[in-house]
Amino acid sequence: MKIAMIGTRGIPASYGGFETCAEELGARLAARGHDVTVYCRSHHIQYAEPMYRGVRLVKLPTIANKYLDTITHTTLSTLHALGQRYDVVLMFIAGNSPVSFLPRLAGQRVVLNVDGLDWKRQKWPPPAKRYIQFAEWLATKLPDSVVTDSKQVREYYRERWNAETTYIAYGADVERAAPGEFLAKFGLEPRGYVLFVGRLVPENCAHHLVNAFKQLRTDMPCVIVGDAPYANAYIQELKASAGRNVIFTGYLFGQGYRELSSHAYAFVETSEVGGTHPALLEAMAFGNCVVVNDTRENLETLGDAGLQYSGARGAEHLAQVLQELLDNPTRAEEYRCRAQERVKKYFSWDVITDEYEALFKRMVQGKGRDI
Repeated sequence: MKIAMIGTRGIPASYGGFETCAEELGARLAARGHDVTVYCRSHHIQYAEPMYRGVRLVKLPTIANKYLDTITHTTLSTLHALGQRYDVVLMFIAGNSPVSFLPRLAGQRVVLNVDGLDWKRQKWPPPAKRYIQFAEWLATKLPDSVVTDSKQVREYYRERWNAETTYIAYGADVERAAPGEFLAKFGLEPRGYVLFVGRLVPENCAHHLVNAFKQLRTDMPCVIVGDAPYANAYIQELKASAGRNVIFTGYLFGQGYRELSSHAYAFVETSEVGGTHPALLEAMAFGNCVVVNDTRENLETLGDAGLQYSGARGAEHLAQVLQELLDNPTRAEEYRCRAQERVKKYFSWDVITDEYEALFKRMVQGKGRDI
């Protein structure tokens, strides 16, 4: 099949979960003999070659603005795709649904991965939240098929929009890295720090961890990996409130990300919104003991392979859970093993690729809309 992926910042992945999905899924589909193209935002992807891991890259401009970046680039990419004779267009993010009908005009099948419930994010003002909810409704009308990577989000679409979606999980195949230059750079010891990885935006609740660490009886540092555009005020407040044992690394990808993720004592997923969080899955795959905010989506991902704290109680309860974990290394080791086994069983990228490939084949074979 000839497959296009539209709606991400592009690959090589250097931002978030959808970019990693486009890279890992695209590379595996290409290795299976499919012709795969990923559309990239020219201001974001600096990789100069036309191919990456067997995937063709098409770089197009956009308007680098918080509200216009994604939809502008997706619209331009979709118009470019009309003449490319793709069999399937995999589009990402519910907010792109208004243009998801365009490839169908050229006889292309459209699969839309809607992600989580983005309108719950604090970064969006009320008009933007209303637009995203409208886009959710359009997602049940305009593409051929809708994919959710969380069973909780699938249930939301059933209850809110009376629409069936296809559940395909996010993948997490990782390669552990030996201790090296990045642990040395930040003065870290293996199993000697607590880790957070994610965008530093209010709804990801990194402040729960920063404030909890003030209450702990420990010499371990807390390492915050991540950053965010358009969230300067929150990041400044976060850093101002942090104690001296909190280390902010900024963005880390590749070797740095793998190295820090391979050797934490515990990983904390504090986010209060979203579907399946890639950082959580990958932390489990790296063999971390994980602690999560008790949202239904996080608990769905975690199963019995980690610990939870009450998001409503925030830093106070998180501090209690972490203190008990820091005081009991044997318990932490037990959860590390459980986490790694759960990912191997349910969240392999090869299995995820099988499921996307089967969905694409079903679409191409003309069995009609899937929603």
